[in-house]
Amino acid sequence: MRSKKNILSIAFALFLTFFSLNVSALEGAVAEETATAHAKETEKEKEFDISTFILHHIADTHSFHLWGEGENSVGIPLPVILWTESGLIVFMSGEFHHDAEGKVVVEKGGQRFINVHEKIYYASPAANEHGVFAEVNAKHEVANKQPLDFSITKNVFTLIFSSVILAIVFIGVAKGYRKRSGKSPKGFQSLMEPVILFIRDEVAIPNLGSKFERFMPYLLTIFFFIWFNNLLGMVPFFPGGANLTGNINLTFVLALLTFIITTANGNKYYWSHIFKPHVPWWLYPLMIPVEIIGIFTKPIALMIRLFANITAGHILVLALLCLIFVFKSIFVAPVSVLFVVFISLIELLVGAIQAFIFTVLTALFIGLAIEEHGEH
Repeated sequence: MRSKKNILSIAFALFLTFFSLNVSALEGAVAEETATAHAKETEKEKEFDISTFILHHIADTHSFHLWGEGENSVGIPLPVILWTESGLIVFMSGEFHHDAEGKVVVEKGGQRFINVHEKIYYASPAANEHGVFAEVNAKHEVANKQPLDFSITKNVFTLIFSSVILAIVFIGVAKGYRKRSGKSPKGFQSLMEPVILFIRDEVAIPNLGSKFERFMPYLLTIFFFIWFNNLLGMVPFFPGGANLTGNINLTFVLALLTFIITTANGNKYYWSHIFKPHVPWWLYPLMIPVEIIGIFTKPIALMIRLFANITAGHILVLALLCLIFVFKSIFVAPVSVLFVVFISLIELLVGAIQAFIFTVLTALFIGLAIEEHGEH
């Protein structure tokens, strides 16, 4: 009996050992599977997001990015200027430590601010489960209040920078003409004169006639402003890289200026053509609304044309560059770089063409508003 009990005890011990080993193996397999799934999920999260990369580079930001990513990112901070409930608050964007997810809070003047996708909000009292000091509504939009933002962003800095450069250049050219009156141009003056004469002879005079001198300053300003910023936007390092002419706010302002100048200079014949078109009277209910709509569609076409062409060019160049990271192959790099160089050369031409088209259409619209009945 005792031997039987010993045999049963040994068998039961072996069974427990075998069972525990299987349980341990099963736990190990589950842990390994979980770790593998987590690794796959992490790898999936780290996959290159081409759309986010492109939108980040063409969007306006509160700093100039130089190199690096995340906490190791290096850039040039710009002033953040806010009009808040307690008055004016000014600080440098570097205090956000390159965070644009609302995780870093900046406290100034007894108030707390966060940066969410390059927009400044008042911070929530506490962070959510993701460590973000922002509330999200049902539409997945940030529900926090915003102060009035007058910050010097990348586009604003580029706007000021390009305006100062153009002012210096043209003041210098004007002084050169005064000093060398009656003499042939020299230096930078000789480079600018053919372009100025081209705008005068091929754009202003054909469209504006004898009144061209009145509008030449505006036509030259928008041509060189758009052209210079188109070229500056293609420079990948500071002070370039801003998508200024691809920002619809800027193209809206340029088109609005053209609309105001056209409307303010419209003569009697221009307005009679709109409100009393040369058609049978029974077509007036149809033609008058069409002509009124046409007043607004012309500047809208100017705005969208420049914005769409410049933005599309930047997106195309960035998309071709991203092929290297999407395919993760060194063999794709030469082809990608070759196409980027090719498209960039085309963009150099497109930058000048878009400035020329905007100027030509502006001169045409103004010319239609100031032409006399006999000229028509």
